[in-house]
Amino acid sequence: MLKESSTGRFVRLLSNVAVLMIFTALSVACGENSTTEEVSEEIQIMAKEVITDRFGIPRGEYRVVEGKVSSKDYFSTVLNRYGVSHTKVNALVNKSRGIFDAKTFKSGQSYYVYLPVEGDVPDYFVYQKDNLSALVFDLRDTLGVSLVQKQMDVEQQYVEVTITSSLWNDIQEAGASPLLAIKLSEIYAWSVDFFGLQKGDSFKVLYNEHSCEGEVTDIGEVWFSTYTSGGKSIECIYFEEEGTSNRYWNAEGESMRKSFLKSPLKYFSRISSGFTYARRHPITRVVRPHTGVDYAAPTGTPVLTIGDGVVIEKGYKGGGGHTVKIRHNSVYTTAYLHLSKYASGLKVGSRVSQGQVIGYVGSTGMSTGPHLDFRVWKNGSPINPLKMESPPAEPIREANKEKFEASRDSLRHLASNYLVDKYYREYVLNLL
Repeated sequence: MLKESSTGRFVRLLSNVAVLMIFTALSVACGENSTTEEVSEEIQIMAKEVITDRFGIPRGEYRVVEGKVSSKDYFSTVLNRYGVSHTKVNALVNKSRGIFDAKTFKSGQSYYVYLPVEGDVPDYFVYQKDNLSALVFDLRDTLGVSLVQKQMDVEQQYVEVTITSSLWNDIQEAGASPLLAIKLSEIYAWSVDFFGLQKGDSFKVLYNEHSCEGEVTDIGEVWFSTYTSGGKSIECIYFEEEGTSNRYWNAEGESMRKSFLKSPLKYFSRISSGFTYARRHPITRVVRPHTGVDYAAPTGTPVLTIGDGVVIEKGYKGGGGHTVKIRHNSVYTTAYLHLSKYASGLKVGSRVSQGQVIGYVGSTGMSTGPHLDFRVWKNGSPINPLKMESPPAEPIREANKEKFEASRDSLRHLASNYLVDKYYREYVLNLL
């Protein structure tokens, strides 16, 4: 049977109050001429319409059987198992076009079968599409399907994080969701090397946190953030400018997006070997140049192109293993070595966009373990990827500069006073 959440208990309480209101209203409306039995019957009819569970199905009328979709299950086979005919299943599939595709019936997801107290053929079938939404199939004569979504809560949060081990761990130690680490790595991808964070580096972040039933589900707008390293800070401000999809800018109104990403890997790892002209090869033991940066990462980690461009090479390159080479413009070319496999459909001549997956980390060629050997050429000469400067995208338009600066100053003030205001509010509440 389904467990009732605290939200469900609250809804049930409200429902009971509603029933009492119905009883009072009916008693007044029916007057002395109505019998107790008539009033009771009316209450029962109306109560059934009021008291429903989290999926909008009347409470107390059904036995609920819970199950999980197995790897061999299909939408039709699960319903057939509970006595729903093929004809009715086909009719449901047709009615649910645009809301539900039976091909997306996914292994591991929960489902709930609502059986009448005195019956074996279900009236409702609920498929838990994901953590936030479910599809309710009405199997009665009318047939129908509806999408039920959980209520999302959005709350403004502020956190200060100092790096001691990794951004992922330290954000959790500070009491924030690790999803914030991913969000920050996306926003600062063009200006901060997340593989090179040092102890003592810090982030201050004012942001929106999305949650459902107490569980954090997403990080929304990052209104204001500051990254500080070695005494230098990079501020980031959220500002919407019409006509552009960019939402994040530095303090001068320059886009946080640059022509090139800072790293070809989205998720956190470590640099196992740097750019040098005198490295002893781990296999041959011969000292020779290593004009790239090795990122140690698990096999299968997605590899991203750092900028828009055209694939000019794709194939097995001896010691470099499976390799992809991309020409970005007349100045810059990049290469990605030792891949385990290529992205589906990628070929020489393919146009790729910044951040697009072009392959996956592997250990092909002359390699002692899974890693990505990332290389950059500028005007045909190899350069250190970690020291490559990337020109900014278009800045805030002059017409919006004043509005942007006002928004920036307001967010700065809000962030700098957030903890003070919070502690003050808590202090005042404790006095009440």
